[in-house]
Amino acid sequence: MDCFYAAIEMRERPELAGKPVAVGGRNRGVLTTCNYEARKFGCHSAMPTYLALRKCPRLVVVPVNSALYRETSQQIRRVFEEFTELVEPLSLDEAYLDVSHLHSEGGSVAGEVRARIKEATQLTASAGIAPNKFLAKIASDWEKPDGQFEIVVNEVEAFMVKLPVEKIWGVGKRTAEKLHRLGLETCEDLQQQSLVDLDRRFGKFGQQLYELCRGIDERAVNPDRERKSLSNERTFSENVERVGDGQMRLLDLIEELIQDYQQGHSERQICGGFVKLKFNDFSVTTAQRAMKVVDRDAFVALLADAWQRGQGKAVRLIGAGIRFVAKEKGEEQESQLELL
Repeated sequence: MDCFYAAIEMRERPELAGKPVAVGGRNRGVLTTCNYEARKFGCHSAMPTYLALRKCPRLVVVPVNSALYRETSQQIRRVFEEFTELVEPLSLDEAYLDVSHLHSEGGSVAGEVRARIKEATQLTASAGIAPNKFLAKIASDWEKPDGQFEIVVNEVEAFMVKLPVEKIWGVGKRTAEKLHRLGLETCEDLQQQSLVDLDRRFGKFGQQLYELCRGIDERAVNPDRERKSLSNERTFSENVERVGDGQMRLLDLIEELIQDYQQGHSERQICGGFVKLKFNDFSVTTAQRAMKVVDRDAFVALLADAWQRGQGKAVRLIGAGIRFVAKEKGEEQESQLELL
């Protein structure tokens, strides 16, 4: 989806059309997303709100409305399932679809899916169509917003040649820096390296680099991709100084957590809970323990444990979450893929 949270807020508030809009915490929070008008000023997700407002003083910052975003995400998921049962969600606004069994041109199917999403939600979506997940993910960013891009099988080799190494799945900032120190800027450069050399320099990840720089990705779309945890958190406009005040805020989070669990994940078994704190010096700690239900007293005890680790520091963020028992793994779906 295109700037999903911001697009929903603009749909709900037509007066925001044409204005730079971001979703996130107004005071000491961060942006979760922003629209394309805001991006022209250098604003982006995960940017502290104060910095975004410096870059764009006219930025309209809208608070997060998680329930509305989940509801819209479920609408989009239902659209996906009109076309295929093989849907692997990555987040609220992104998923892989295997449509190879439809015996239709991937680009045509993508166009139909995007049209149905717009009809159902009044939102625009972009799509990437390719023979595998890795390439489909790259292609999905190629024609944003409200567009689509297809990489067909006989074009993969040519497409990969000029692709920067930063585009490879799993290559973060540090790995990219290491590749650049070796003089490797593009996938074509990386293709000149032997599997032995990549394994020696990058360990197990060397095998993935060897395959991905050639556009090879054998992962199947997994419609049963399981969620391992469920959590929420709050950054406060003023630091919380006392653990008692923190307990009140934690209990509010627990009530939201229970509601989220009951509405969307009640079939999952709980195996643990955790509390996360970020202190005023930005250090972070997480306390966790085994539990089979959302136990409020246990969460309060975890908060106390985590709070002591701060040695008197004030707290700027509290988070709470539960972990799920892993599902039994079924047989993976094997097929040629054309993905959105």
